[in-house]
Amino acid sequence: MTVYTEVDSPLGELLLVGEVSATAPGGTALLSLSLPEQKGATVVRDGWQRAPGAFEEIARQLRAYFAGELRSFTIGHADAADGGSGTVFQRRVWRALEDIPYGRTVTYGQIAEQVGASGAGVRAVGTAIGRNPLLVVRPCHRVIGADGTLRGYAGGLERKERLLGLEGALVP
Repeated sequence: MTVYTEVDSPLGELLLVGEVSATAPGGTALLSLSLPEQKGATVVRDGWQRAPGAFEEIARQLRAYFAGELRSFTIGHADAADGGSGTVFQRRVWRALEDIPYGRTVTYGQIAEQVGASGAGVRAVGTAIGRNPLLVVRPCHRVIGADGTLRGYAGGLERKERLLGLEGALVP
């Protein structure tokens, strides 16, 4: 069963979408976390059930993160094998994002090299990162341009800058 709720945050109201799961921490596997006015944001569909209680643990972790009290999430999320989304390549890139430490940044080229797609594959990595359905939780905001500039973020560069500022990772 697909469930959803909205959660207030310093970035605006977040839309959380998940699947009820006995194996996920808190009982809900997160499918999507969307920011207001996000490029490609998830929209609530017919048949989905509003269930704020299903997201209590996820909401708690998000509040702690935004308060500077949490550096990594322990949120169950779905991948394509269990009903989530993404191609095999996208999932490889998304797993690489999950390895970027709090307060650190990496370049698109470094991610491309890590997933075996260096050279022209940097553009494909950027596209995969742009399709990350779990903004904030899967930290695509920690990926920057080779020259140290902030590039591409589905939630907007201002929000990317805010997240990196929160983590103390802004490049001078």
